[in-house]
Amino acid sequence: MIEFRGAGPAEFVERLDTVIDVYTAAMRPPAEQITGRKGIMHNHSTYPLFQCYFAELREVPEPRAGAVDLGEEPDAQDLPRVVGFAYGFHGTSGQWWHDVVYRALAEKSGCEAADAWLGDAFELAEIHVHPDFHDHGIGRAMINTLCAGRKERAGVLSTHDRPTAARHLYRTLGFTDLLTRFVFPGGYEEYAIVGRPLPLS
Repeated sequence: MIEFRGAGPAEFVERLDTVIDVYTAAMRPPAEQITGRKGIMHNHSTYPLFQCYFAELREVPEPRAGAVDLGEEPDAQDLPRVVGFAYGFHGTSGQWWHDVVYRALAEKSGCEAADAWLGDAFELAEIHVHPDFHDHGIGRAMINTLCAGRKERAGVLSTHDRPTAARHLYRTLGFTDLLTRFVFPGGYEEYAIVGRPLPLS
């Protein structure tokens, strides 16, 4: 059974190794990038109104013959397995992604459009599901759970600008293209910046 559990900055940082394991399995980044990505995620946890959700696989263990419940702490193997995570925060000036995207959107569509989308935005920074658990609706459920109750005017994120499952998912959730074929400074891959008004439903 998959359950979604919220976590604040402190627990997120405590479980960063587990988060990186899921991220690595899902994205398969070059090994030399993992340390840097871990540092970025740690920094994200300090941003305003940070919120994370873990998708946890909870298996109910079968009682062992003759076992007596003494109310003890569960063994490590009995703890739920994290199979996905998603997190975001309130975007604001001074954050690298926010500033880069704001400038590009203002150049393309004008400052009024940039303010409309990014002036009061919930930035969905990372959404990942372990490949063993793809095609079970976990990503969609995490996004809905993460965005529920947010007070920002819009939700925004970046995703690879190619026909991926993630790109399709965001379209079905009502996200529209704000920028396409966008290359972040220092990078080479093309991204789409997408957004939609909140709440999702």
